[in-house]
Amino acid sequence: MSVVSAVRFMLAAAAASVAILALVYGDYAPAWHAFPAWIPGRKLCVEGLATALLAASAALCVHRTAIAGLWGIGVYYVIWAVIASAPIFAAPFSIGAWYGSVEALSALAGVALLGSAPPFALRTAQAVFGLTCVFYGWSHFVYADYTASMVPAWLPGRLAVAYFTGACHMAAGLALIAGIMPRLAATLEAVMMSLFGLLVWVPTLLISDKPKWATPPQNQWSELVVNLVLASAAWIVALSFKRRQPPLMGR
Repeated sequence: MSVVSAVRFMLAAAAASVAILALVYGDYAPAWHAFPAWIPGRKLCVEGLATALLAASAALCVHRTAIAGLWGIGVYYVIWAVIASAPIFAAPFSIGAWYGSVEALSALAGVALLGSAPPFALRTAQAVFGLTCVFYGWSHFVYADYTASMVPAWLPGRLAVAYFTGACHMAAGLALIAGIMPRLAATLEAVMMSLFGLLVWVPTLLISDKPKWATPPQNQWSELVVNLVLASAAWIVALSFKRRQPPLMGR
C-alpha cells in the first residue's frame, strides 16, 4: 500500500470512528449536546448524519467514489465547526470556548488538502492548519496544569512536558504559516499528535482506575476519536508538501 493510500484510509477510519461514536451515544459527535434541540426529529437527524458519514467513509476507500466520500466527510465537519461555535458567542475570550471549532477547522484543512483544489486554496488550508497548531500550543500554556495531568506518570517533569509540547505546537504552526521547512514541521506535528493518542488516550482505555480527565467514557472515547481525526489531518498536511498535485487525485 502506498503512503497516499494509507493516509486516505486513515482519514476514512477517523471519520468512520466519529460516525460510530455518534450512533453509540445518540448525539452529534464530537460536539456533544451542541446539535440544536429545537430541530424536529433531532435524534433522527443525528443518526441520519452519522449514517451518511459512515457511508462517506466507506466511499473514500474506493477510488471511483473517493471524491463523493470526501465531500460527504467535509460537509459533516463543516456542521461540526458551526455547531461547536455556539460557546464562542457566550465566552468569546475563553480558549475552551474555541476548542471545538478549532479542532473542526484542523479536520477540514485535512479534507481540503486531500481533495482537488487550486494552489492558493491548498496553501490557505496549510496555513489554517498552522493557525490551529498555534492555538493548541497556546492552550497548553493557558491550561498548563490540566495538560500536565494528562502526561503519563512515568515521564519526569510532567509540567515541563506540557510546556515543551505546547512550544512544539506553536513552532510547527508558525513554520507552516511562514512556509519555513513546512514539510518537516508538519511531519513532526503529525508524529507528536499520533504519540498523544498512543501514550495518553489509548492507555487510559486499559486501566480500571481512570483519571478525572478520562471520565465519563463518552468523553474518553470522544478524545481518542478527535485525536485520530487530528492526527490524520496532520499526516495529510505533511504529505501535501511532498507532491505537486493533491494526494487523492494522484492515485
